[in-house]
Amino acid sequence: MIIKKLHEAGVRSDHAYTAAVASIGLSFLSWTASMKAESAGTDRADRWGIFVGEWAPTFFGLGLALAQYEKG
Repeated sequence: MIIKKLHEAGVRSDHAYTAAVASIGLSFLSWTASMKAESAGTDRADRWGIFVGEWAPTFFGLGLALAQYEKG
């Protein structure tokens, strides 16, 4: 149902895969920015990196589901 609605809205598997790869890069950038801009140290930077990094598997999963939907 959700995959069908996403597909009808114009979201394709390639879009989800691109978002996944972008979130990996954004995870690294957020970690780096937190290390340089905040005085909270490595712990907070790690939390930012992990928070953003958790998006990638979700986008990859959506990409796989959309790819299956597009085939059938």
